[in-house]
Amino acid sequence: METIDNLILYGRNACLEALKAGRSAEKIYIQEDLNSGSMKAILSEARKAGLRPESVKKEFLDRLCGDKHHQGTALKLSAFSYSSLEDCFKKAEERQEDIFLFLLDGIEDPHNLGAIIRTANLCGAHGVIIPKDRSAGLTATVAKTSAGALMYTPVVKVVNLARTIDELKKRGVWFVSADMDGTRMYDLNLKGPIGLVIGSEGEGVSRLVREKCDMTASIPMKGDIDSLNASVAAGVLAYEITRQRLG
Repeated sequence: METIDNLILYGRNACLEALKAGRSAEKIYIQEDLNSGSMKAILSEARKAGLRPESVKKEFLDRLCGDKHHQGTALKLSAFSYSSLEDCFKKAEERQEDIFLFLLDGIEDPHNLGAIIRTANLCGAHGVIIPKDRSAGLTATVAKTSAGALMYTPVVKVVNLARTIDELKKRGVWFVSADMDGTRMYDLNLKGPIGLVIGSEGEGVSRLVREKCDMTASIPMKGDIDSLNASVAAGVLAYEITRQRLG
């Protein structure tokens, strides 16, 4: 299982949720002139984790995070590991639910990846699968954009997405991909064990992966343009799946 060493998280939600989730951390940095509001909750969780906050200047955090939008806090994790498919199935089993997975084909923007992980968590999905190539990986930007959801949602990195779909089909999972020319999403049966496949904004789902899917779903549109941001499309389709799963 691939491990990311010394991942720097930044942003108040990302740091707070990492601490609440019990992630192993080496150090926490707090901007010297910030100690009120939501920062108090972060400091409380840091103390519970045995961490002594280090007071630093804003310029230090700017350099450490490579981003000025750190909200005055950064957390250095000891290590962060990608999950396995078994972790996803275990989560579904613990909840006594049919498995629900996101499979991302060519999502290279870390902001989109973070937003999709956030949606996956909120709609009750049991994991997000990304390919080794042509995909954003887990970074501080992804963690911040996910608003802490990365700490709770398994993210699995696989060598080949098409082969992974074949493997999951043997375990009873059905697959639906997003496609403008597909069947209207409201007319599809999206219940049961399911994988939602989302492609990149420019190219969509690749031909090989699309051919592995059992269904293609389109989102009804009435505006003057004909496409949605990848993370927005993922959210719309995911919540139709959630609506059907809730009966």
